[in-house]
Amino acid sequence: MTLEISLNNNNFILHCSGTMYWVQKRLLLISDAHLGKVSHFRKFGAAIPGAVIHKNFIKLDEVVEYFQPEGICFLGDLFHSDINNEWQLFHDWVVKTNKPIVLVAGNHDIINPAKYHDINIQIVSEWQTGGFLLTHYPEKREGFFNLCGHIHPAVRLTGLGRQSVKLPCYFRSGSQLILPAFGEFTGTYVMEPTEESMIYAILKDDVIEVTVAGK
Repeated sequence: MTLEISLNNNNFILHCSGTMYWVQKRLLLISDAHLGKVSHFRKFGAAIPGAVIHKNFIKLDEVVEYFQPEGICFLGDLFHSDINNEWQLFHDWVVKTNKPIVLVAGNHDIINPAKYHDINIQIVSEWQTGGFLLTHYPEKREGFFNLCGHIHPAVRLTGLGRQSVKLPCYFRSGSQLILPAFGEFTGTYVMEPTEESMIYAILKDDVIEVTVAGK
């Protein structure tokens, strides 16, 4: 279900939901939840089952229950669109969860910040803490290890007979780690690893390290 890694002498636990738990800070990191996206597309006629809406909130409940964090940080693209009927579900989830929440704003976070402030969510453009730089877009900055999202990283694994499978992943390269998208209704982008890359792929109920060819 989880895999523990070390980054800059800090311990992080990668969860099969696509979330990451910062042990020393007791902070849960979540990227690209894209809440509201299902309702947005259903509004314009996309044949998406309504049950998909609730899967994100079920996953959120499960991972908060598992880690019992002291705080939660969303690394951008928390809510996909303007306010729709999923906003009330999110509002109710925030009230029920009762944890300090920080949103590092992403390109899809277009809702009036006052709506977040009303439910005590702090919005920032980036967050520097303990030698780490938390952003939505991948960014390299001297003296910091970057934790970010936006890309929705995936890895393609190939086997015999030209068989292949695409899996969402945590993608680490140098002083940066890109989290996978948390949202149920999101696409992925297949990364091109180098010899310095480290890939942690998500299976249904597990996280595994994938060896890059040539290492």
